[in-house]
Amino acid sequence: MKGSLDDLLKRRIKTLIVENCDLDIQIEDIDDEAPLFESASMLELDSIDALQISIAIQNTFGIAIRDSKQMRRVMKSINSFADYIQPE
Repeated sequence: MKGSLDDLLKRRIKTLIVENCDLDIQIEDIDDEAPLFESASMLELDSIDALQISIAIQNTFGIAIRDSKQMRRVMKSINSFADYIQPE
């Protein structure tokens, strides 16, 4: 199943982000299509958060994102993250 269609996977990603970035937000409030890193993002994530998230993704899913351009594409939204982790 494609990641963006897998609600359990998206919930795991949201939980990982909230816990690793010490966010005071409910995971249910995170929109799957909302941008994670833009200035208008409700999460207000920064480059340090991106690093923490990428390490957590590597530790949790065994997937390393080394290229910064690829990281920007992958971390665009919860759905893009899920599709990267679980493409099919």
